[in-house]
Amino acid sequence: MAIYNQTVMDHFMNPRNVGSMDDADGIGEEGNPVCGDIMTFYIKVEDDRIADVKFKTFGCGAAIAVSSMVSEMAKGKTLEEAMAITNKSVAAALEGLPPQKLHCSNLGADALHKAIEDYIAKHPNMQIKKPERSREEVYEERFGGISAQVKEVNAQPPEDRICCPYCEAVIERGSKSCEPCGRELGCCPSCGEPIKSEDHDCPNCGAHLDHN
Repeated sequence: MAIYNQTVMDHFMNPRNVGSMDDADGIGEEGNPVCGDIMTFYIKVEDDRIADVKFKTFGCGAAIAVSSMVSEMAKGKTLEEAMAITNKSVAAALEGLPPQKLHCSNLGADALHKAIEDYIAKHPNMQIKKPERSREEVYEERFGGISAQVKEVNAQPPEDRICCPYCEAVIERGSKSCEPCGRELGCCPSCGEPIKSEDHDCPNCGAHLDHN
């Protein structure tokens, strides 16, 4: 039985928009050290729309197919519309991915979003409204059935568990990294809650974090 459907195979065998841009307006890269997939997106922006998009991906067939589909979905959209692209919408556009390959759609959407954020950082007066999603929606998109677990504990993990600050996966308290997304985690010295390595202030207690 085939692992991938015809749509996924088409984007894998005939990927759209492959390449890089020397004059890109925004560049975003996302990777997963666990599986080794790395995706880099390049965008050109005109009148707050993505006029062109290119990508370079190192990874499996699903990673290449996801990158191709994300590039097609993003082209021509406004920056706000492109920021609303999620792994769920990418997987749906590909007519489904095997459960063990769903993380690839996370990487594709995240890499695109980082390219947009890179563009916005170069234009500080620009304000883009990012889509707001509840924790349950994030779980539903990234991990499917895990959302049921979240509902059982009222969207809060048990005392011996924490939520990854990157992908919201429930992991063991004290973990130095998140297995689902492969990110390394920090720990706030004041409240002990998990933090992103790049955080300057703890989002839980507000304590200033000294990375020196």
